[in-house]
Amino acid sequence: MPPPPAARAKVLHAFAEILVTQGERAATLDAVADRASVSKGGLLYHFPSKDELTEGLADFFGDLVAADTDRMRNAEAGPVDYIVRTSARADSEFELYYAAIAILARGAHQSAALALVRAQDAWRETLAGAVPDALVARALIYICDGLAADAEVRRAASVDPLADSEVERLVELAQELATRGR
Repeated sequence: MPPPPAARAKVLHAFAEILVTQGERAATLDAVADRASVSKGGLLYHFPSKDELTEGLADFFGDLVAADTDRMRNAEAGPVDYIVRTSARADSEFELYYAAIAILARGAHQSAALALVRAQDAWRETLAGAVPDALVARALIYICDGLAADAEVRRAASVDPLADSEVERLVELAQELATRGR
């Protein structure tokens, strides 16, 4: 996946930051252009409307999910370990975009909601090799969604993330769940 052009990437990043830190109402085209340090004309060149900006963010999130599932598939400790550990932390660029897409999805933006559905499908498909029971794989995705939500709330509240020992135990529990029914 080649990176997006610099101005486009700055606009998408600024849009995500505003969504996560100030909410959807604050994410006007003027505010996004200002945050990205681009002219409004520069923003409109890449995204002629807020709907197209939302679509662009959803498409970019899809690219991030594809890269994430590649890392998950190739993780030395396996995909279950990978998804639990990465879901328990909210300190990555991926988590910023995930949180932004979730905000848009709750705001009835279909492209954002579909991006989240496709992400869950991709993660579940990636887990399929390590988790033969499809329902267990779905349950693990839901557990990880909860972990990600907890991590985001802790980040927003300036509260420490889960302790490493808690994450280790959650990985163990997820591994146990993944091997049931084999």
